[in-house]
Amino acid sequence: MMRETLVPLASGTIFGAGLTIGGMTDPARVRGFLDLFGDWDPTLAFVMGGAVLVMALAWTMQRKMLRPFFGDGFALPDRSDITPRLIGGSALFGIGWAIAGLCPGPSFAALAIAPASAAIFVTAMLGGMLLVRLVEGQG
Repeated sequence: MMRETLVPLASGTIFGAGLTIGGMTDPARVRGFLDLFGDWDPTLAFVMGGAVLVMALAWTMQRKMLRPFFGDGFALPDRSDITPRLIGGSALFGIGWAIAGLCPGPSFAALAIAPASAAIFVTAMLGGMLLVRLVEGQG
């Protein structure tokens, strides 16, 4: 029970701290990255580059492991997961990210820094998720 609670809590805390330190909880910084022909802010490129390096190391380590440290087996994606629904959802995600300057991870981290504006986004995001579940008959 302790492992099922502490590992996700620790990894979520590290992830949130990284987003905050990297400035990804600041919507203006994210929109600045997306403003390629204006006052472009490269900060997000460095955050993404750091994430790619960490993930490359993780994939290298995973190939040599029989099972994860804190799990029974790996749940790795495959190409069959790419569907029109996934592509449409990704497009909506990108549009929302560009408009708001926030996405799910940073929005929850931003609740600790700018609770009023982040709460509006998080409420709208959760409302959209609920609406999809209701429309698809899953909720």
